[in-house]
Amino acid sequence: MTYEQLKEKIIAEVVRYAPELIQVSDDMADNPELSGKEYETSRKLVEFLKKHGYETEYPFGGKETAFRGIYGENGHKYKIAVLVEYDALPELGHACGHCISGAMSILAGLAMRELQEELDADIHIVGTPDEEDDGAKCIMVEKGIFDQYDMAIMVHLYNRNLVMPKFQALAEYFYEFHGKSAHASAAPWEGKNALNGLQLMIHAMDMLRQHTKGDAQFHYIIKEGGLAPNIVPEKTVLQLFIRAGSKDYIEELMRLVDDCARGAAIATQTTWKKYPEDQTYYVDLRENQTGEKALREVFEEMGITENGPKNLIFGSSDIGNVSYACPAFHPCLQVVDEAPIHTREFERAMKTDRAHEALVTGAKLIGLQIAKVFSDEERIVKMKADFERHQ
Repeated sequence: MTYEQLKEKIIAEVVRYAPELIQVSDDMADNPELSGKEYETSRKLVEFLKKHGYETEYPFGGKETAFRGIYGENGHKYKIAVLVEYDALPELGHACGHCISGAMSILAGLAMRELQEELDADIHIVGTPDEEDDGAKCIMVEKGIFDQYDMAIMVHLYNRNLVMPKFQALAEYFYEFHGKSAHASAAPWEGKNALNGLQLMIHAMDMLRQHTKGDAQFHYIIKEGGLAPNIVPEKTVLQLFIRAGSKDYIEELMRLVDDCARGAAIATQTTWKKYPEDQTYYVDLRENQTGEKALREVFEEMGITENGPKNLIFGSSDIGNVSYACPAFHPCLQVVDEAPIHTREFERAMKTDRAHEALVTGAKLIGLQIAKVFSDEERIVKMKADFERHQ
């Protein structure tokens, strides 16, 4: 088939299955489940895939709510992962848009089932839960699951259309200070104040900000600050996010923040530790010029106008980790005019006609990107070369 014939087939199949996936998305929106606890959602999605002829692995990849769906003999030359997200946010439900995004990926997979032979590519539907918290994709990358894939792709919902959003690396740690309790009035000299240590660490980080690059960010909350004002706090806990534009720079910032904690503990005669010591963190999304060029062509063909500023920072996601294992793409589709993601306004938009239209558009976008790249051997070679160049 020519690309145009593939395109016609994909669009027809997307339209055919769209009503089913709109129902799937609406059900997820009505029954949100938090990161890592998507038990009922993942079960329903796996049953849906089985109904449509997929062999499924569930649980999968080290996460009990993750899955993989494979259609057919799975013996083709290339392998492509279409990623499905489906976790929700505390209090805000699917203000992340994962109900639409996840259903969209499954719709794209269904539309591509009968084209695997033509493209000589197995198109796997991979359920990747827990994106908002621990990041199932990180665990899968560590296990080498994405090493077998020639490309991975998904689409996220947003308030702008973006071909290749910029992602920051993200590390999350808990810093715990320990001191010695005492009566804060009768014998304060007997105490060593863990809250003072934590506060001094925060002040040190604030001073550090003056001398970091523009892409560096620190945000935190005090999880434990003491028990009562008249007791010198013997234990305090800080939950900290560190963000940066690259994997290398976030590692440098992590070292500098550790110095802030170490110095604060020395100054206040307390002790400190951080955990988890070996946590996998989110890294930046690596560019791939060949794949991005193909994606831009698909945007133009579909009449999707990119209306976000160049290098707009989208935030952080475990898709970045995937991009260090294989070429990975994460375009964004506009589903609201102004409301940012992770707001109640965004959550309320998930069952609108506009959201349902975006679900269909996104499925076409995924399918056409796969078809455009994998129907052209030269593009495949160049995309792989771009990936290897940045290793």
